[in-house]
Amino acid sequence: MPYAIAAAGPGGPEQLRRIDFAPPAPGAGEVLVRHTAIGVNYIDIYFRSGLYPWPQERDLVPGCEAAGVVETVGDGVREFEPGARVAYVAANGAYATHRVVSAAQLVALPDLVEDSIAAGAMLKGLTAYYLIHDSAPVSDGDTVLFHAAAGGVGLIAGQWLAAKGVRAIGTAGGPEKCALARANGYGDVIDYRSEDFVERVRALTGGAGVKAVYDGVGAETILGSAECLANFGTLVSFGQSSGAPDQFRISHLARGSLRLTRPTLFHFTAERGWLERASAALFDAIRAGEVRLHIGKRRPLVEAAAAHADLEGRVTTGSTVLVP
Repeated sequence: MPYAIAAAGPGGPEQLRRIDFAPPAPGAGEVLVRHTAIGVNYIDIYFRSGLYPWPQERDLVPGCEAAGVVETVGDGVREFEPGARVAYVAANGAYATHRVVSAAQLVALPDLVEDSIAAGAMLKGLTAYYLIHDSAPVSDGDTVLFHAAAGGVGLIAGQWLAAKGVRAIGTAGGPEKCALARANGYGDVIDYRSEDFVERVRALTGGAGVKAVYDGVGAETILGSAECLANFGTLVSFGQSSGAPDQFRISHLARGSLRLTRPTLFHFTAERGWLERASAALFDAIRAGEVRLHIGKRRPLVEAAAAHADLEGRVTTGSTVLVP
């Protein structure tokens, strides 16, 4: 029986429960996908907890990325046929065995990219892509700071940055996570539990600072991130796993004529051309071995609540994938 994991209202992981349903037929321009692997991301927690506005009055099915097989297509769909392997990023609804998705949100999976890899790489990989190619573009010889370097986005970004010739300094919590980050492209890794990352960045850069800081942590790091930037540097705030960075003020940018941006992946993926270009670049990097996805844990879909608890407890490394 097809089923989904849903929450009746905002709250903790215990809100998540199994509900059975009959998958609807796809409408015009839509595709019914049978999921084979589903990615777990912090944005799922933001929605489940109510930190992000509850998007609907009925039960919320979290999940923004998945891979699977096309079962049926609606009128007007020419790009995909039943049996095709596909992946997507789309806000909420992925924690299910089946989902109807707009064909405009799907990308075809190359033969050499496994379903579990795609499910764990779409949101995090495309996030890494826009961070280092669009939000604060960097190139050979640049130096940057990336927080949560041992997380799903961080591990992909570290490898991609190394392939581009960028010197990447990472932060992580504890010796094991620091070692993992070093093994994934970061030349220097700062243990934020035992070191002041601002002082270490200054020491590592000879006081010059970095061209860009990619900060998905938020409240605990945002002010220090600005302190790490060289003049005219860019602070990219793309998440808030430690809480909203509301203490940051525009005046903090004046210390070095700094730039601040708060990008959102779904604004990028709404442009079909960008989605195709970025997905192709991600899959090419995976096939070339420039980006190796680290699946930290695979869990049955029915264990989604436990997966959320692990992620909130910061005990995960790499990507978590749910398998229906």
